[in-house]
Amino acid sequence: MNASVAIQSLPAAENNEELIRIVDEVIAYIKSTGYNYYVGPFETTIEGDYDELMDIVKECQHIAVRAGAPSVAAYIKVSYKPEGDVLTIEKKVSKHHQ
Repeated sequence: MNASVAIQSLPAAENNEELIRIVDEVIAYIKSTGYNYYVGPFETTIEGDYDELMDIVKECQHIAVRAGAPSVAAYIKVSYKPEGDVLTIEKKVSKHHQ
């Protein structure tokens, strides 16, 4: 696993309920990819192959628009190590969620 990516999807929406519905569709897509992921209050983090994760990041924007958002912004954080493994979600946060 050479990459970890945090995605905060910010779709334009008429109200909070609509915003949550659209973000939930993006999260459902991330879950469906089969990659290890962690949903936090502001972003979802996924781990895996860098190129495949970049495709997922791109698709997240399409998912939000197909779900009804007229536009979507996203904040993306990437940890990438071409040779070797990046720190895992578990190593970073498990001690805080016991």
